Amino acid sequence: MIIRSSLNLLCAFASVVTACVATAGSAAAQDTSNVQGVRIGLTYTAGTRPGLYLLPMRGPDADSIRTIIARDLDFGDRVSVIAPDSGAVPTGKLNYPLYARLGAAAVLQLTLSAGGGLHVVLHDVGPGRVMNTMDFPIVQPLNSPDGRMSLHLVADEIERWVTGVRGIAATRIMFNRGGSGGSLWVVDSDGANVRPVPGGTAGQSPAWHPNGTTIAYHEMADDGTHVVVRDLAAGTARRVSFGGGTNISPTFAPNGNTLVYAMGIDGIDLLAVPLQGGQGPRRVTIGRGSVNAQPTFSPDGRRIAFTSSRIGRHEIYITDADGADTELLTTSGYGDQLYRTDPSWSPDGRVVAFSTQVEGRLQIATISLRDRSVKQHTIDGTNEDPSWSPDARHLVFSSTRSGSRQLWVLDTESGRLRQLTHGAAARMSAWSPSLAVAQ
Repeated sequence: MIIRSSLNLLCAFASVVTACVATAGSAAAQDTSNVQGVRIGLTYTAGTRPGLYLLPMRGPDADSIRTIIARDLDFGDRVSVIAPDSGAVPTGKLNYPLYARLGAAAVLQLTLSAGGGLHVVLHDVGPGRVMNTMDFPIVQPLNSPDGRMSLHLVADEIERWVTGVRGIAATRIMFNRGGSGGSLWVVDSDGANVRPVPGGTAGQSPAWHPNGTTIAYHEMADDGTHVVVRDLAAGTARRVSFGGGTNISPTFAPNGNTLVYAMGIDGIDLLAVPLQGGQGPRRVTIGRGSVNAQPTFSPDGRRIAFTSSRIGRHEIYITDADGADTELLTTSGYGDQLYRTDPSWSPDGRVVAFSTQVEGRLQIATISLRDRSVKQHTIDGTNEDPSWSPDARHLVFSSTRSGSRQLWVLDTESGRLRQLTHGAAARMSAWSPSLAVAQ
């Protein structure tokens, strides 16, 4: 596991934990009077990852359940998971001071219930008390997409209990596999269950509807490209673009009522189309022969960031959703190699991620909407197509750093990276909203 089980300290304490968990330990509350802290449920030092001790459990699939939840919490990058590979399942009252010496701010107990669900108890080590308890349904078999998703939902709720922010395990990432002649695929946020999207042959530039069951993308046809909206639950699809030519890079408004995409023949501009019908497309940009594409909405739906070539090179612009008050966002830098594209507006509204050319290769950067400061996040290989996770902390993007173009996930706060896909080339990724089991 990618956890702190390798610490010699844990090994030394393993037998002590087994012997002492039934001992009634008096735990004094943590003294935070002189330490700036965060109070969400747990108290922990600001800017740190609170330690979460995951106790052993018994029963069918116990190891799989514990492993998946521990990995989900680890991948969230907000909790430091302490999960020894062995140990007795404790009974009786926990010895909270002992877990505090092991570096734990909280202790997590997982128990399989008689009905096949999962009983979860979270202990706050500082004051020595139970902080949260809940029973969760678990879908069988656990190795199925829905089974794993039911455990991801548990992990996300535990992360919310500990940090105040819901986790991102119960999400999926859609992407194009195989280049311009490829098709749409989907993968769980932990890299499991990679599979093609039914009907997604020749699909590119996917986007998720806020409901998590509908997607949009563009596909190649004999008369050009067309924008398609597909209902994954119902298995139905319809074209929403009008005419031939170029129809690409769709995105949904945050309220789910409008689709914006790029359309044109000589020049390319953004169009907005109501998904419920009744009205025709509305023009958002007037590019006068330039290319205006790759729209991404602000979380409140009032503004759109997009790529435009209107000044002779590709840069990121922002406009009101009705096309008014257009402004250049990426204003810094100069030279012949300037090239910015692939904008993605963060769910918290603070920054826009994008691809930028640095020394002849594309890299991932973010720009602050407050002061226009730019932060470069990647160096190795060619990196492009960023897409935000729902927690506004992680980005998925395509990268050649492993020797082939694959999807990678970046924690923008710590810089931690993990490879998400393997095999055939993967690009044009889109991170879903939080999902329910049946999706």
